[in-house]
Amino acid sequence: MRQIKILDTTLRDGEQSPGFTMNLREKLELARQLERLRVDIVEAGFPVTSPEDFQAVQAVAAQLKDCSVTALSRACQEDILTTYEALKGGQSPILHLVMATSDLHMEYKLKMTRQQVLERIAQAVSYARSLCPLVQFSAEDATRSDRQFLLQAYRTAAQAGATTLSVTDTVGYATPNEMEDLVSFVCREIQKEYPVEIAAHCHNDLGMATANSIAAVRGGAGQVEGTINGIGERAGNAALEEVIMGLYTRREDIQAQCRVDTRQLYRTSKLLSTISGIKVPPNKAIVGRNAFAHEAGIHQHGILANPQTYEIITPETVGIYQTQMVLGKHSGKHAFAERIGELGYVMQPHDIDAAFERFKVLADRKKDLTDRDIEALVSDQAYSIPETFSLCSFVINSGTVISATAVVRLQYEGQEYEHVARGEGPIDAAFKAIDRITRTSYRLRNYNIQAVTGGEDALGEVVVKIEKGSRRITGRGLSPDIIEASIRAYLNAINKAIYQLPEEEKPDAPGGQLIKRRE
Repeated sequence: MRQIKILDTTLRDGEQSPGFTMNLREKLELARQLERLRVDIVEAGFPVTSPEDFQAVQAVAAQLKDCSVTALSRACQEDILTTYEALKGGQSPILHLVMATSDLHMEYKLKMTRQQVLERIAQAVSYARSLCPLVQFSAEDATRSDRQFLLQAYRTAAQAGATTLSVTDTVGYATPNEMEDLVSFVCREIQKEYPVEIAAHCHNDLGMATANSIAAVRGGAGQVEGTINGIGERAGNAALEEVIMGLYTRREDIQAQCRVDTRQLYRTSKLLSTISGIKVPPNKAIVGRNAFAHEAGIHQHGILANPQTYEIITPETVGIYQTQMVLGKHSGKHAFAERIGELGYVMQPHDIDAAFERFKVLADRKKDLTDRDIEALVSDQAYSIPETFSLCSFVINSGTVISATAVVRLQYEGQEYEHVARGEGPIDAAFKAIDRITRTSYRLRNYNIQAVTGGEDALGEVVVKIEKGSRRITGRGLSPDIIEASIRAYLNAINKAIYQLPEEEKPDAPGGQLIKRRE
């Protein structure tokens, strides 16, 4: 079977979508998980867009050892050099250049003639190849380009030294038949002249990105690009978990496979959801909560008789494990650590110790802990940051005949500070009290709450997004008490915001009343 390379662009194309901005620490955590997933290439960012993006690409390139790292660049020398500087410390770095080839883009966006575009491609690829032995050229809006001109662009890039050529369905316009035919045409015409890899990059504007990616493989593509959970511009990119499981499940028919460890798919999806604060729809293929749920009686009967009647893949294949082991307050650290490993989490001993302490605290408040509880608890710790302010206590007064008030006490550099605030409700009052102690003025942009599991003692998960200017930060909190979960989520976002600030911009002293500690 042909081996198909998987390029993950969650950190670049995915992060460009609203609501999915990640800080450096979060990007590194997700990059490590993508390496465990065993994708072939991680596209780490777009270095010329900002110093932060440059730093993130540089850090990811230096960290990953079991896969290549690439980054996107426009087809001009200054951008290419900046991108190479960010990538050069990595294993087998790949310079990724993009240039539009459709008449629509050339006329209205580039304002260039076809000849000028060909000359720019030749110059850019040649310069990139002088810096780096691996160069990918992507023809933006390839599926709406004139085929003969597209062929000219690819030949020009290959002649200048490109090692991979990507057929890009930038606006999700193609149908599977068209995608297979176009990729087959490009492979037939280009690969007989040049030893290059043909890749496919599909967007989901018409809901066909996964089907188009599989069609591209049928047409001869040796590399497929996409994002975890299908995130990306507009309607998103091809969802890699769907493409990967499509290849896995229908490999005999497609005659192609990839090296990805499918057992890490659910864990990767969950981590991205945790970092971004944006939940996976319950009916999402492969990783959704209902993907392996069966409610209809006829389905349940079939599943009990033989799971293959209604399940074409098993939950374990994508890393969703079923267990009869119940963990609770009397469980030991060994059983807890073993369960973390079974769920696909890779943690250092000191991190397991810290997670176990949190587990014991939660177990005192909740009788039985499910896998979802443990995943939520471990994920919450996975990318936590140092706390400038930590929660000591809170008291809430609220009702239909009184104004909601909150008394919140936070710790800062060993001292405790307290403030009382009134709000439209208990959450609003608590958030205002936190604002006054931390001396911050971020606007609450989004607030979301859901139960991690069912039952009266379900663990509540709150995700908030705060913003100031162009800065948007996500915070997350967990607790069986939804007000406590809300306070912890908001405080987590505030701490992240402070952590990212330059030293001179951080608050010099908290507000509120200083409370002397009892001896």
